Amino acid sequence: MKIADYVTRVEPSPTMAITAKAKAMIRDGVDVIPMSAGEPDFDTPQHIKDAAITAIQDGFTKYTSPPSGIIELKEAICEAFRRDNGLEYGPDEVIVNVGAKHSIFLGLAALLDPGDEVIVPTPYWVTFTEQPKLVGAISVVVETRTENGLKMTPEEFRRAITPKTRMLILNSPSNPSGAVYSRPELEGLAAVAIDHGIVIIADEIYQKLVYDGVEHVSIASLSDEMKRQCIVVNGLSKTYAMTGWRVGFAGASREVIAAMDKVQSQTVSHTTSMSQKAAVAALTGPQESVETMRLEYDQRRKYVVRRLNDMEGIDCPMPQGAFYVYPDVSAHFGSKSPDGLSIESPAALCDYLLETGRVACVPGEGFGTKQHLRISYATSMEAIETALDRIEEALSGLIR
Repeated sequence: MKIADYVTRVEPSPTMAITAKAKAMIRDGVDVIPMSAGEPDFDTPQHIKDAAITAIQDGFTKYTSPPSGIIELKEAICEAFRRDNGLEYGPDEVIVNVGAKHSIFLGLAALLDPGDEVIVPTPYWVTFTEQPKLVGAISVVVETRTENGLKMTPEEFRRAITPKTRMLILNSPSNPSGAVYSRPELEGLAAVAIDHGIVIIADEIYQKLVYDGVEHVSIASLSDEMKRQCIVVNGLSKTYAMTGWRVGFAGASREVIAAMDKVQSQTVSHTTSMSQKAAVAALTGPQESVETMRLEYDQRRKYVVRRLNDMEGIDCPMPQGAFYVYPDVSAHFGSKSPDGLSIESPAALCDYLLETGRVACVPGEGFGTKQHLRISYATSMEAIETALDRIEEALSGLIR
């Protein structure tokens, strides 16, 4: 049976692949520390779980209407956009989806035709270059530079635009680098987008996880014109430790939201009923847990960066957001493992660290760069300390 060309063009997720390999090793009794998945190690706050339990007990287990989200949740999302981003949306300008990844796909499906081009700056989340292929669009990768903090400049953006360019996917705070675009940087990108009529999907899933007094700015908040050209994507997975609940959401013009809703209603129908009730509790209930998690991530961030920079051949900038570090490990390329394995790429180094150091990281190739590893610090400090000890020992065993 022939598989569709659009699907065969899609690359599997490297983060999921290495996480699956690490979990398989763990099932086989190998003591592996996974630092590959972007999943908070905290439990979902109790009041959120209680809301879902109450929904089940009350029989809120049927189809919900409209497919774009129950009105109670849509109103809570509108208030969150207003409170956190200074964005005014009405209930018909927001949609609830099955995770932020789903929100992004619906935005692509609603706006792109086959042959349209989507600009994706490096380093990118692995899904950004692959989802456009599912609707016949073309991902145009823009390589960013270290001296610019691995952030795309307006000049780089402008040079990448062709008559076929329809969209830019922008992720701030960034997965994998933790970079955060400043207000002036966003203003520069917005000016280019407006000049050329480029739609921006702004993935802001990590907006609550910023450090050192850094300001998160939604590019859609810069002007009414920019807002009209934006789909702002967010969700609950990272902020409220709700990865498995699968609740994402987006804000955009009512025409775009109606088109996204049309795609959703003909595919997954709607987000799970009790997850929607839990999402209401998350957005409208106590927020202390969000700051508790952020402060803990901040401590881990500083520790991980210090330890990595103390290791020979590692250059790790301090991330401003999210819960990843993205060190440059290229100084180790050209070395060999004690058993003769040649280390010529991030993928080879990740394999070595997994097999020898029993630590799972993600190679930078999956994010569009060839010098880096992504290491998640969304795990306990005890696990982090042990993992970094193992990485240091493994690296010291390489032969130059």
